[in-house]
Amino acid sequence: MAGSSEQGKRFVPSTGRFIGRRIVVTGGSRGLGGEVVRLLLAEGARVATCARKVEPLDGLRRSLGVGDELLTCSLDVAVPELLEQFVDSAAEAFGGLDGVVACAGGARGRGITEATVEDWATTWALNAGHFARLAARATPHLRASGGGSIVVVSSISGWKPGPQAQYGASKAAQLHMVASLARELGSAGIRVNAVSPGSMLIPGKRWDRMRQEDPAAFEQFTAEFPGRELVRPEEVADVIAFLLSDQARGVTGINLPVDRGQNAPTPEGY
Repeated sequence: MAGSSEQGKRFVPSTGRFIGRRIVVTGGSRGLGGEVVRLLLAEGARVATCARKVEPLDGLRRSLGVGDELLTCSLDVAVPELLEQFVDSAAEAFGGLDGVVACAGGARGRGITEATVEDWATTWALNAGHFARLAARATPHLRASGGGSIVVVSSISGWKPGPQAQYGASKAAQLHMVASLARELGSAGIRVNAVSPGSMLIPGKRWDRMRQEDPAAFEQFTAEFPGRELVRPEEVADVIAFLLSDQARGVTGINLPVDRGQNAPTPEGY
């Protein structure tokens, strides 16, 4: 984990909503996670984030021009001991924690007859397992700070059926954990909530590639959205920040979809 030794324009907070807050975001180097990190820093938070590869983390830091208000670490969140060390290191560097966001995740494997035991185990570890270990390790730090907020990025695939089953099952597990942990940790002043994005239009990712490579298929897919427009990551980041903030101090144990009213989560139509 490291701060910044690079010279550049300082990152000046634009609002005071998170000044003094210390927040961990997994999977924050790009895409939705990157948007969350940018927003929290812009609103005054100190943020620790992790990703598998060093290069995207370095790119994020360069694009922001930040210093010690951003800590970064390269690790695989599916390895419990590495994730736990990261959380502890962030808490030590910041003098405590006030919030965590489980944004990292993923899937492996194909349909039920093709997916291997390893595909199921890997997908489960990336989503349900990673969230469980993050929440468990962060809880003592949040409790010591007088409470805080835990947010997990789930998916509409957690309750709207679609391929692949191992992904949907792991996302559904996240939603159940949110409901359970909200009750378990409430007495410590810790709120636990989920945000479930619909299909997001992220540069270079699946739907952006479809838009460029197969415009007809992309246009057909947009019919799943009442407004015929996919979700944008900044829209989801805004909701995550809300759940982390004092504005949501009465909100816990919920799953909040940010899907623009999406029907089927994939072009397969289910």
